[in-house]
Amino acid sequence: MTGHAHAGEIRASTVLPARRSAATLRTADGLDLVGELARPAARDPVATLICLHPLPTQGGMMDSHVLRKAANRLPALADLAVLRFNTRGTASGHGTSEGEFGGGDAERYDIAAAVAYAASAGLPARWLLGWSFGTELALKWGNVPEVTGALLLSPPLRRAGDSDLDAWAASGKPLIALVPQFDDYLRPDEARRRFARVPQAEVVAAAGAKHLWVGEPYVRIALNEIVKRVNPAAWPLPTEWK
Repeated sequence: MTGHAHAGEIRASTVLPARRSAATLRTADGLDLVGELARPAARDPVATLICLHPLPTQGGMMDSHVLRKAANRLPALADLAVLRFNTRGTASGHGTSEGEFGGGDAERYDIAAAVAYAASAGLPARWLLGWSFGTELALKWGNVPEVTGALLLSPPLRRAGDSDLDAWAASGKPLIALVPQFDDYLRPDEARRRFARVPQAEVVAAAGAKHLWVGEPYVRIALNEIVKRVNPAAWPLPTEWK
C-alpha cells in the first residue's frame, strides 16, 4: 500500500509515499504480534529502524506519535525501512498483539521476533529505535549480532542497568541517547554520567523537549538526529514535500 502525500509543508498529519504492508511477528513462546513494515516506494532501503514503543500500561503502542511519524515520513525522506509492532498484549489501531504485558522481561521474545523478521526480510543495517520503555527493551534484549546499533529516545535507565550498559560497551556498537532537556526521568547531565561507561555512546540533549516529544519542532529534532546517524546522506531532513 502506498501512502498519500500532502503538498507543501510537512505537518503532524503528513503521510508520504511508501510501500506499507502488515507484518505478523511470531515469538519463540508462541505469540503473534501485530506490526507494519514501511519501505521506500520505489527503491531498496539503505537502513532499517525497528521501533520499540513506550510503556503499554501508560498508553504506549506502535502508533505512539514519534514512531508513527517516523513510519509516515522516513521511507520517503531518508530511504529507510521502518518496522513497528505492538509488544505482547498491546493494542493500537492496527490490532492487538497476543499475550499479556510481561513487565519488560517476557518482551525479550518480542524483540527477538522483530529482529528475526527484519533479518529474514533482508532489511539492511538494522537499528533499534526505542522510546522510553522501548529503550529499556533495546538495552536489555537488543544487543545481538543482527543489530547494528540503538537509538534511545527519552531513556529512563530504570529497568536497564549498568550491566546492560557494560555489555553495549563491550559490543562496540553505536548507542545514541536523545535526552530531552526537561525529561521526567533522566535529564542530560545525569544521562551523560550514566552513559559514560559506554565509550562509544553519544548523549544528545534536546533543548526545550520533554519526555513525550510533543510538538512538531521536537519531532523534527528527533527524526533529524535519527537520520543523521542512520543515513547521514539524507540529513538534514526537508521540511517540505514536493
